[in-house]
Amino acid sequence: MTTVKVLAGLMRAITVIVVMLVLIALVVATRRALSLAGVIKTYVNPRFGAFDKGFGIRPVLTFVHIVPGTLFVILAPLQFIPKIRSHYLWFHRWSGLFLVVLGLIIGVSALIMSFTMAIGGANETAATTVFAVLFLVSLCKGFYHIRRHEAALHREWMIRMFAIGLAIATVRPIVGMFFAFSKLSPHEFFGIAFWLGFTIQLLVAEVWINYTRKPPSNAERLL
Repeated sequence: MTTVKVLAGLMRAITVIVVMLVLIALVVATRRALSLAGVIKTYVNPRFGAFDKGFGIRPVLTFVHIVPGTLFVILAPLQFIPKIRSHYLWFHRWSGLFLVVLGLIIGVSALIMSFTMAIGGANETAATTVFAVLFLVSLCKGFYHIRRHEAALHREWMIRMFAIGLAIATVRPIVGMFFAFSKLSPHEFFGIAFWLGFTIQLLVAEVWINYTRKPPSNAERLL
């Protein structure tokens, strides 16, 4: 099997996974918004009660986080579609600027939520703080490099940013597995779930970045 075929197969697999994670994120955000609006009742777990009641205590902060987050998971994947970049560059640039604004709101609100609404205590706070900072650093680095017309570095940092931003959807199935197969309480396993979800997502992003990184040109090798 040629490298091109392997790359094409990986692209298809990644596309399917990204679509699934986007759908998970949208479902979670929609359920949270409807719950806060009083349209649906807050889910009460038979063993642990309403473990997400913290979101109801700070609804404004929650909406400040999930509304930009919803727009982010819808728009961000479009930035990586080659046909959009080549045929609709204006859309790529303007939506990219909009995503920078959304990303700043998401990252800062995530930091605030890390210290005020952590279900998993200090362990969850540590995980969400570390990855919120990495998200903001990746976002700023990506914006910095595109302003310097360094497209390759811009791409790499945007992949990292998107991977971290979408990792919240990866955390959800992990949380579900803890509920199904563990006797730990949400306070005990939420931090572990966040560390696992964000770390897995970032490792996959790094593997993809290194696998698809183009070798330097002859001119660059001489510098």
